[in-house]
Amino acid sequence: MTGNENEREDGPAEGRRAAGAEGRPAEPAGLRGLAALLRPRVSRGQLAGGVLCLLLGFAVVAQVESTERDTTFATARQDELVGILSDLGQRSERLRGDLRELEETKAELERDAEGGTALQEARERAATYGLLAGTLPAEGPGIEMVVGDPGGGVKAINLLDALEELRDAGAEVVQVNDVRAGVDTYFLDGPDGILADGRLLTAPYRFLAIGDPHTMTTALNIPGGLVKTLQGTGASVLINPRAKVTVGAIRSP
Repeated sequence: MTGNENEREDGPAEGRRAAGAEGRPAEPAGLRGLAALLRPRVSRGQLAGGVLCLLLGFAVVAQVESTERDTTFATARQDELVGILSDLGQRSERLRGDLRELEETKAELERDAEGGTALQEARERAATYGLLAGTLPAEGPGIEMVVGDPGGGVKAINLLDALEELRDAGAEVVQVNDVRAGVDTYFLDGPDGILADGRLLTAPYRFLAIGDPHTMTTALNIPGGLVKTLQGTGASVLINPRAKVTVGAIRSP
């Protein structure tokens, strides 16, 4: 029994010693096991994750600050654009005012031009009427026709025919000696010679006619025409085309 008791006494002691040497991590119920559970355990992966979280947080903060700066800059640009738009609006208004002034000036010029055109047309009509009436001098291309009458065979009717022939050939202005021919010009045989509008004409009878020289010369020289008729009275006829004929005689208005 003593041996067994010794065995019983020794057995647990050895077991305790063995447990104390080998089972230190296997005592969760003891204070040492509790301390082991409460002790923080940091691995390399956890440390790297923490560093990454820190860097990510810094990046987020930096991005927020950058966004705030960008927002402020964008606001400033908008204010600047508002100022530019306001300036453009003022310039546009000034340009519209200038355009209105230019349009008014254009209208005035057009009215002046129309008035000037009307005045010019009136002057041209007055000049035409003056030429037809014989109240204005004239010059231009035409002919000079000289009718010599050595025998006194030329009569008033012959000079009237000459005037009508020239007009039919396109003569615009005609002067006979010192008498300006008009629409109501007449010729009469008088005791001392031929009268034109009451004024005595003496031979040679000189006609100045403004018009197309070729047309008038051709018309006067047609067979059986004026030249032949005058020559039949014993008169001589000389026709000279001229680049410039000056008719200075005028009629009283």
